[in-house]
Amino acid sequence: MDPLRWSPSPCTSRPPSPRTPPCEMLGHVGIEAVLEQLKIKAMKMGFEFNIMVVGQSGLGKSTMVNTLFKSKMWKSTLPGLGVPMPQTLQLQSVTHIIEENGVKLKLTVTDTPGFGDQINNDKCLRPLDIEFLQRLCRTVNVVPVIARADSLTIEEREAFRRRIQHDLRAHCIEVYPQKCFDEDINDRILNSKIRDRIPFAVVGADQEHLVNGRCVLGRKTKWGIIEVENMAHCEFPLLRDLLIRSHLQDLKDITHNVHYENYRVFRLNQSHALPRGPGWVNLAPAPADLTATPGPWKVRWQAHDSSDEEC
Repeated sequence: MDPLRWSPSPCTSRPPSPRTPPCEMLGHVGIEAVLEQLKIKAMKMGFEFNIMVVGQSGLGKSTMVNTLFKSKMWKSTLPGLGVPMPQTLQLQSVTHIIEENGVKLKLTVTDTPGFGDQINNDKCLRPLDIEFLQRLCRTVNVVPVIARADSLTIEEREAFRRRIQHDLRAHCIEVYPQKCFDEDINDRILNSKIRDRIPFAVVGADQEHLVNGRCVLGRKTKWGIIEVENMAHCEFPLLRDLLIRSHLQDLKDITHNVHYENYRVFRLNQSHALPRGPGWVNLAPAPADLTATPGPWKVRWQAHDSSDEEC
């Protein structure tokens, strides 16, 4: 046989093609593999979460956020100077990347300094609070809390909670978790327990103290140490579990699928009343004479040279 004319048989062993997947990629094939794919994608992309804290100055909003995520999210003093941050009435937002066990969370916290500082609300919700919550609950998920709960006795705390719950019902203020979003009996049971405890009586602290041989987060007073994570002292663990452990994804889903969609539809319906600037699009209903004639919808838009065209 002429060696120059010899060609290898197709069955002859050859090095694997670069396109051939390695054997370790092959494994069990099933629908449940989608869950692992979603987990891998979520681990790569990370998560985003936005929180706005509203309340009077001195209620411990910054400390509560720091305690919630066990990180110095918000500083009360200027870096390197040790002097208090200057008071301002402007909205302030701080964004941090928190990573834990390979999971990244992009957290944005917005503060509202000076909200209602000159108004007393020792007995119930103020008119300012009611008006604010009525507007806010249509746009975002609202989770009310009783700040500095260590300044109240157990009886005063419960009485204050019942008054707040009565005011919320009387003024039709829907707080999270809303009853209409309970998907099944398990959600209804869990969320009913949460709704019964709202507003949560919380205490914030970012200092650790030694109690019975263990370090705990708490506030030290001359009567003892108020432990933040002790349910006998405050309800901060309930707030943390709601926002992080059990309902974080649900909060994001409702914000995106309900609140944002409602806002988007509202803005689209109102767009015909906006000034006709560059790029203006008329989304108003067509006039009666156009709707009577079958045919495609016409949208008028204004180009940058102020000339009207139809498309």
